[in-house]
Amino acid sequence: MNVSIDFTDETGLLAEEQVKEIIRLLEFAAQQEGIEQQAELSLTFVDNERITEINRDYRGKNQPTDVISFALEERAEGELEIITEQMPRVLGDIIISVPKAEEQAKEYGHSFMRELGFLSVHGFLHLLGYNHETEAEEKEMFTRQELILQKYGLTR
Repeated sequence: MNVSIDFTDETGLLAEEQVKEIIRLLEFAAQQEGIEQQAELSLTFVDNERITEINRDYRGKNQPTDVISFALEERAEGELEIITEQMPRVLGDIIISVPKAEEQAKEYGHSFMRELGFLSVHGFLHLLGYNHETEAEEKEMFTRQELILQKYGLTR
């Protein structure tokens, strides 16, 4: 396994099997994305209150959202890349609101696990540099996301 996942469920709402399934999905996504060197990321499940704080503090939006990612490999213009042969690649943090995932699963008419998987892969792809600022980027990211979920078997 090339991806080490530091997992925290601040809500206490997820069953152990749900956690294991999401971790397996992210390991599969890493494999699908060709991550060959050792990499690390953190995955945290929170409530709407906590994700609202994070969304407000980091994105200036005082409302809950479903998933927020903090990619640690993004470099600002002019920054140098640090080459670390022995160190694992630290991809960043994915934070998911469990209540928002439950709400969206009902809204979209699919399972809670499908929604958690969708949000986890979405956040993971952001850590790898995928974005959806433009129509073309959105199409590329959402196509990739859907392909990973389909291949893994987490369908609607």
